[in-house]
Amino acid sequence: MEKESEKSLSLPVGELGKDQRIDAFLASQIKDLTRSRVQNLIRQKLVEVNGAPVKASYRLKSGDYIDLTIPAARPCTLEPEPVEFNVIYEDDSLLVIDKPPGIVVHPAPGHSSGTLVHGLLQHCRDLSGIGGIMRPGIVHRLDKDTSGLVVVAKNDKVHGSLSSQFKSGTVKKRYLAIAHGIFERREGMIDLPIARHPVRRKEMAVSPAGGKKAITFWEKSEELGVRFTLLLVRPRTGRTHQIRVHLSHIGHPIVGDPVYGYKKTWWKRQCAGEEERIPKISRQMLHAERLGFIHPESGASCEFRAPMPADMKECIEALRRCSGVQD
Repeated sequence: MEKESEKSLSLPVGELGKDQRIDAFLASQIKDLTRSRVQNLIRQKLVEVNGAPVKASYRLKSGDYIDLTIPAARPCTLEPEPVEFNVIYEDDSLLVIDKPPGIVVHPAPGHSSGTLVHGLLQHCRDLSGIGGIMRPGIVHRLDKDTSGLVVVAKNDKVHGSLSSQFKSGTVKKRYLAIAHGIFERREGMIDLPIARHPVRRKEMAVSPAGGKKAITFWEKSEELGVRFTLLLVRPRTGRTHQIRVHLSHIGHPIVGDPVYGYKKTWWKRQCAGEEERIPKISRQMLHAERLGFIHPESGASCEFRAPMPADMKECIEALRRCSGVQD
């Protein structure tokens, strides 16, 4: 990867820039700079107007002169590695991939190699600095054992646009989930706030008092035997573990979920006598099947689809045959 160098820019302000906030003006004038990145540069006193630092809220005047310094991106210390994923779509601005289950998105304690980031560094040697760091622009995440679509930005401008779309809730997301139990209604909405679990700090939980707003729409796709349901799930918000927490809270945890679901031996009770038909399920049966957004460069409406993975297909076929026992 070619090392980026520090850049110094000077911009005169004419009538078109008059009365604009300086952060908005610079983001509109300089490719690959988002408004949030400009604000960060302003906080570092790397932006001056007429020779003096200003605040992000400064309103420009005709005749002002802006001096801007963009530091070199900090080198990434991660080494590229071959990591398995399927590329669904790619252009000069972004790529959409189908992440297999079992792959962590970002390096973290206990996962210092073999992450999606390592694989992206191997796949895209020309990725620009995102947020001042030379690394792939992961816009959103999936849990390690959730499969499906992830969009990756190749430059700061695209990263900012996609992040804004996710934050505003305009990105269209649809998941496939295999849940315990039969849903009485055809569809529904779960509107329950989510926060960090008060005791188990690595987990999330419904928290009416202090949680962040979380909305999940679900639709019944198929009843699998007499004890399971295949769902189409559309999260309106993007809280950590949102779908898993919401479905578990209403009494329909996702099959195979080791945190919010039943213990590993759930099938001994729910499919008694038919254990040999149940495949080994080593992860939650949750798959990010569809993803739609506005392309930051072309303005076109894009929608992508990732086929159901083999382990979910196998699980569905087995549960269709599982008659189960009634309590």
